[in-house]
Amino acid sequence: MKIRLLMLGKTRRAEMRVVIDDYVKRISRHLPIEVTEVRDGDAAIKKLDADRAVTAVLLDAAGKSLTSEAFAKWLGELRDRGTREIIFVCGDADGFPDALRDRVPQRVSLSAMTYSHELARAMLAEQLYRAFAILSGSPYPK
Repeated sequence: MKIRLLMLGKTRRAEMRVVIDDYVKRISRHLPIEVTEVRDGDAAIKKLDADRAVTAVLLDAAGKSLTSEAFAKWLGELRDRGTREIIFVCGDADGFPDALRDRVPQRVSLSAMTYSHELARAMLAEQLYRAFAILSGSPYPK
C-alpha cells in the first residue's frame, strides 16, 4: 500500500515543513509515501481523476472522528484488503471547493477543534506515523 498526501497550496512555514518531512521520512520505513502540493481544488481533482482506483479521504473537521487506535485499525484493514493507494486530501486556508467535496465523499477529522491548514498537515503526518507504529507493535504510541 502507498500513502499520498495531496495538499492544496504550499506549506510555507519552514518549521511546519521540517515536521512534516520528518514524519514522512519515518512513515517511509513502513510503506511508500509521497507528498504532492497542488495549486488549487481543480488541480487536486485532476490528480484524483488520473487514477480512480485509489481510496481518497478528505481531511475535514466535519468528517468521521477516530481515536488513534481506530485510525490504525482502519488503515490496517485497508492494507490487508489489498488497497493499492490511499490519498489524504488536505485543504488550504480556504478549505475545499464544493467540487472537491463532491468528488471525495469519504472524510476523516483530526479534531472537533479548528487548526491552521499547515498544523493540520503536520498532525496528519504524525497520526499516520503513529498508526503504522501501532500496527507494527512499536513502543512509540505509548
